Order: sequence, then structure tokens, then C-alpha cells
Amino acid sequence: MSAVSGPLAGKPVAAIVDDDRRIVESLVELLESAGYEARGFASAAGLLAAGLADLQVLVTDIGMPGLDGFALQRRVAAARPELPVFFISGRDGFAGDPRLARARGFFRKPFDAIALLGAIEAAIATNEEEDKT
Repeated sequence: MSAVSGPLAGKPVAAIVDDDRRIVESLVELLESAGYEARGFASAAGLLAAGLADLQVLVTDIGMPGLDGFALQRRVAAARPELPVFFISGRDGFAGDPRLARARGFFRKPFDAIALLGAIEAAIATNEEEDKT
């Protein structure tokens, strides 16, 4: 018999999508160390195949082969408009991009892990408060 995990155990579930395996691994470790159940995906298609139902937050790279982060965010917004989405990118040129307005935040690689965690915690807390009303 396996231990209960995910929402039933009270741990918020976070998904990380990035085609850079090292980024996925480091963010999974960071989020797990902060008490999250973290799930890493190498592509947007991988996340969509796994499903969005039990997620509390999504962190996604913008520039990825296939579905990029902006396309993923549009699909997520159609299925789960309340799900907080954070964009990350190592590329310049996104400052002022109007598509960033649809996200809860944008972090340029290399980003401040503490700032990202704080933003994720604030977004989840905001969603929980909105759910109570």
C-alpha cells in the first residue's frame, strides 16, 4: 500500500514544464523541499497528456519545441482558468510582451528561487481565499 500523496495529503501540486532537463530537476527539488508535490515534464504535450485536474500551480518555460509556453498557457486557461501560471525563460526579448499579462509572473533565467517560491505561495493562497468566497 502506498502513502497518500497530492491534494489528499494536503500538499499543493505543482507542474514544471521545460525542455531543459536540468531546469526541471532543479525546480522539482526546490518545490519538493518547500513542501509541494512537484511533477516535471519535458514538454507541454507531456503535461497535457498527464492532465491538469489536481494541479495548484504551473511553471512553464516559454521557448520550447512543439507547443511553446504561451500556447500551453492558452490551453490551460481554456480548461482551468483559475490555475496560476508562471513563465520562465532564458531568452531576452519578452519584457513588455502582452502575452505575459495572462500569467501570474515572469522569471528570467537564472531566477531567484526564493522570489519564485514566494510568488507561487502567494498565488496559491490567493486562489484558496477566492475558493472560500
